[in-house]
Amino acid sequence: MAGEPGFPVPGSPELSGLSRQERLDYLRRRMAAVPARGESVASRAPVESAFPTTGTSTAPDSHAAGVLPVPAALAELLPRGGLVRGSVVSVSGATSLLLGLVASVTAGGGHVAVIGHPRLGVLAAVEMGAQLERLALIPDPGADPVEIAAVLLDGMDLVVLGLGGASVAPSRARAVVARARSKGSTLVVTDGHWDGAEMRLEAWVHGYAGLGNGSQDRGCGRLRSLSLAVCARGRSFQPRTTRLDVRSAQGRVEWVSTPEPVASLEAAPFPESVEVVGL
Repeated sequence: MAGEPGFPVPGSPELSGLSRQERLDYLRRRMAAVPARGESVASRAPVESAFPTTGTSTAPDSHAAGVLPVPAALAELLPRGGLVRGSVVSVSGATSLLLGLVASVTAGGGHVAVIGHPRLGVLAAVEMGAQLERLALIPDPGADPVEIAAVLLDGMDLVVLGLGGASVAPSRARAVVARARSKGSTLVVTDGHWDGAEMRLEAWVHGYAGLGNGSQDRGCGRLRSLSLAVCARGRSFQPRTTRLDVRSAQGRVEWVSTPEPVASLEAAPFPESVEVVGL
């Protein structure tokens, strides 16, 4: 667990033996320790991007305009250049997309909570620019992760909710959406079905670079970069698809927009033997 809010890890003394309501009350008290959203963004100097032309979105008033930053290469795909505050976004496919969103928001001074992702690649997120002091991880939220997410919307800029394949009832989804709007926080849902998402982002692997090219070692080696095809769909705009390269360079990961005809974007099979480097 990392982050300023000081959330307990599952199985810690703070949570052991507590009922569901007591756990929620405990989380609410912890949320009171989180700096106000204006302090977490406006009072800090902008974080220098690890990759100035391909890193986080650099729109100067993105927070003031109600938009959370995303990797600059991805910002070109979205109507408002980022994740709209108070909205619900569905994200599916390659995990690199989710890590890029987490990295961009924390690098921009925002606070992020990730719920129900026990195998989140924190190292990869850091290499993309994530600031761990602004990241809270709740890998095992218990029987009701939706309720935990609703509580955290009070104090976080971005809440990522892994549903573990579950479907959320429309009536409950509407209640959480209303809460996100009232609090000005963005909810990203993954690994399940959620009615009412304003935008859906899907990413799939399109290709690789850095693997052995010889006939004997083809498909083996160190993965230096991968290409993602990303599709954005929303209520207010037509589907848009682009290709992004996620590259490892000197211990950091950068996002690069790569022009390519949309018709040629197809998922690529993963190599049988590969060492993934920061992706």
